[in-house]
Amino acid sequence: MQNLKSLLFIDIETASGKASFEELSEGMQREWQHKATQKWREEAGDDAGTIYYDKAAILAEFGRIVCITIGWLHDEAEPLQLHLKSFYGEDEKALLDSFCHALGSFADKRGEPVFVGHNIREFDIPFIGRRMIVQGMSLPKCLKLQGKKPWEILHQDTLHLWQFGDIKAYIRLSLLCELLGISTPKDDISGADVTRVFWEEKNLTRIAHYCEKDVLATAKVYFHLQGMHAQAKELSA
Repeated sequence: MQNLKSLLFIDIETASGKASFEELSEGMQREWQHKATQKWREEAGDDAGTIYYDKAAILAEFGRIVCITIGWLHDEAEPLQLHLKSFYGEDEKALLDSFCHALGSFADKRGEPVFVGHNIREFDIPFIGRRMIVQGMSLPKCLKLQGKKPWEILHQDTLHLWQFGDIKAYIRLSLLCELLGISTPKDDISGADVTRVFWEEKNLTRIAHYCEKDVLATAKVYFHLQGMHAQAKELSA
């Protein structure tokens, strides 16, 4: 198990890059039509634009990050206590800048962070890296993963920990929470609602609150999977 001091729990929330398909440039509309008909041919039918609002958020090329929440363990706290910090807003580059600044501060105090999250290896971490490149930003050291061997990447993914090598066994965080007796973070909205809450409700605080609940739930799941059942049960933010 990793040194607890180096663990940085993380979750991101994403929305479609634009409020509607029509707001995309002509080039991006063509690219979306191509991508969507490849991935969701049956749902898209003859008009892939109709599913842009529902599907764009899961692709870094067509979505945007609207919130990142990180959590780390308080020093000397008994029982374990998680300190949460969220970065959110309409300006994606600004929130990514703030996030990177926080990573630098964390590294200065605790060493390079070891990210912990649910499905972060296939979604959160690649999404952050790709959006930083789109925004013309330099990647922090902990996100420079190109060329690294799998065993050199120390980030902990609760999805992978649950799979025990069975890569077909995808499981939602909410199901893991139900199985392990952890309060579900999906009691208000879910990831599928974030685009609507961002563009229509413009309620970023609601999104951040949901993201923070995800991080706390993920931390509890992680400690359960590490056999630290008492710590998982007592963990609070």
